[in-house]
Amino acid sequence: MNAPAQIIRGQVMHERLRPAQNRFVYPVFCLRVNLARLDEIDVSGFGINRKRPVSIYTHDYGPKDGSNLEQWMRDLLVQYGIEANGEIWLHTFPRVFGFVFNPVSFWYCYDLDGGLRAVLAEVNNTFGETHQYLIAGHDQQCIDSNTRLECIKMMHVSPFCEVQGHYQFGFRDTPQTAWVGIDYFDADGLLIKTAVGGKREALNRQTLWRALLAQPLLTLGVFARIHWQAFHLWRKRVPFFSKPVPPAIALSTSIHPTPHKVVAQHSELTS
Repeated sequence: MNAPAQIIRGQVMHERLRPAQNRFVYPVFCLRVNLARLDEIDVSGFGINRKRPVSIYTHDYGPKDGSNLEQWMRDLLVQYGIEANGEIWLHTFPRVFGFVFNPVSFWYCYDLDGGLRAVLAEVNNTFGETHQYLIAGHDQQCIDSNTRLECIKMMHVSPFCEVQGHYQFGFRDTPQTAWVGIDYFDADGLLIKTAVGGKREALNRQTLWRALLAQPLLTLGVFARIHWQAFHLWRKRVPFFSKPVPPAIALSTSIHPTPHKVVAQHSELTS
């Protein structure tokens, strides 16, 4: 797929296992844009740093100052010694009618042969805070569908989880589909399973407006559903934790996964 931008229509699944079970599946659509080819994206109804029904503003990401995102990411890769000199794609919820909330965006960083060398997971909470997790294969290995990489949890995301434990990430792309799995482990083991998956298509007028007409309140719905599910957890008397001080660092890196952990199995989410 040689288009400078893709649209991914699918679902997000989130399941909490304890102390009360809570599971939901919602339809979503995301965009994936080639950061070196933003100027080539010419789609009716979509804009980069322009008011359109669907848009992406560069100041929502990375340094959050509107500067060149590709160069910022390449400087980061050099800083951490990651050999990813190929394409860089940003996978994110767009602004829809000016509103956006991204629980997590992913920066996919490839080598010149198309191997996935690193992913930057940029996590935002509802308190306006951001933390970035730089996920890279060990010993310069490419990330494939069997790779599971872990990051220590650094930022308060939900008042129903403490800032402890770690995330386990998995990524699986095919020419037609995209999938990301994030499992959260606390001191007692697997607590939350999350997966986002969908069908990949080139972004054009038809695919954009089909998605927008199906979900005209996409990003507002993401924000509203977070609070609706929090209400469900409160009703189920899941313990509530006050917000701690934000982390002193803005970025942390992946660690070697512990071998005794059981990799969680995720359901397919491709439609």
